[in-house]
Amino acid sequence: MATITHKIDAEGKTLGRVASVAAHALLGKNESDFTKNNVADVLVYITNASKTKMSEKRMLETLHETYSGRPGGLKFKTNAKIISQKGKGFIELYRLAVYNMLPNNKLRPRMMKRLTITD
Repeated sequence: MATITHKIDAEGKTLGRVASVAAHALLGKNESDFTKNNVADVLVYITNASKTKMSEKRMLETLHETYSGRPGGLKFKTNAKIISQKGKGFIELYRLAVYNMLPNNKLRPRMMKRLTITD
């Protein structure tokens, strides 16, 4: 079967809604040959990530946590800090959002390789 391409324009849209559409497409839920145990033959492109609509409150109050596994290793970052540290703008936020919307199994890294995000 041929590879299906989904192109999503993020200009003026909110991060969560675009990420939800991308995760749904990566899972292959809208394909006629959907199976849970296989990666869909789908490529997803998100364009204009830097033109995403996000309020100031959402930039400062949303927290992303990381845990190193060691005592005292729980760290929190806001959306604004992630954007400024990574230098890639909203690309890292989209990657995190889609990653957390996909099922936590061994197919998730293979699905994420089929996602391309550009400014």
